[in-house]
Amino acid sequence: MLESTQESNVAQKVTSMDERSRYLRKLILKGLEGTKKGHVGSALSLVEIIRVLYDDIMNYRPQEPMWPDRDRFILSKGHGCLALYAVLADKGFIDPEELTTYTLEGSRLGGCSENIVPGVEATTGALGHGFAVGLGMALAARIQKRPSRVYAVLGDGELNEGSIWEGALFAAKHKLTHLTAIIDCNKFQIAGSTKDILNLEPLKDKWVSFGFAVQEVDGHDVEALRRVFKKLPFSDEKPSAVICHTIKGKGFSFAEGTHKWHWKSGLDEPTLSQMKSLLENE
Repeated sequence: MLESTQESNVAQKVTSMDERSRYLRKLILKGLEGTKKGHVGSALSLVEIIRVLYDDIMNYRPQEPMWPDRDRFILSKGHGCLALYAVLADKGFIDPEELTTYTLEGSRLGGCSENIVPGVEATTGALGHGFAVGLGMALAARIQKRPSRVYAVLGDGELNEGSIWEGALFAAKHKLTHLTAIIDCNKFQIAGSTKDILNLEPLKDKWVSFGFAVQEVDGHDVEALRRVFKKLPFSDEKPSAVICHTIKGKGFSFAEGTHKWHWKSGLDEPTLSQMKSLLENE
């Protein structure tokens, strides 16, 4: 049974989402079948962000993952990689069956994203590092006069890292309009709420003060995400930032809005089967 059903007054249900979002969450669960553990909540808050980028915004070629003019997606919060693996499988970069090897010995699909996987641009997981890699890629695209854009997804807990703000200063100084920082603002990190651990507010004002053009959006509203991402870049003189307000564990009511589902282990077959059943019977 679901661990959370042992708690009092917890409803077992899937919160409202469309068929495609449910399907991508099924792929995330497929990735948990082999290992029975992973950063579940951290991936679930990302699904719609990555979905819209790959469905509607980015230029890429699954059969030619190193195409020079491709856009670059950097998952700086690398522990949320189950969401990225799910989309890469959906788009044909990897076989969906490979998802079942997630974190198993010999697998390419590690617990944080690694660039041995087709479509993964950078090995990330040490928080704060992926953003710096994205900065370099954006600068290189400008120097080489390529049309490539760089989308770097950061966790709000990751913003505790000083290297993020050093990178933001660099991006603004060099007017890296090729770059977009996307913040998965789910309000939680591994040990609790971001407000209690190290309050980030006023978050928009911080990015503005560091020289970014900034917009905020509901990170689970697919149409709203499309509208905002299609406006990029927001400025001809500044890098862009999109603060996506999300829900950690989005999709399963018992996992939403809690750090307890940041990482889960001991997810047995009955638990996973019940979660999949919930996705099929919203």
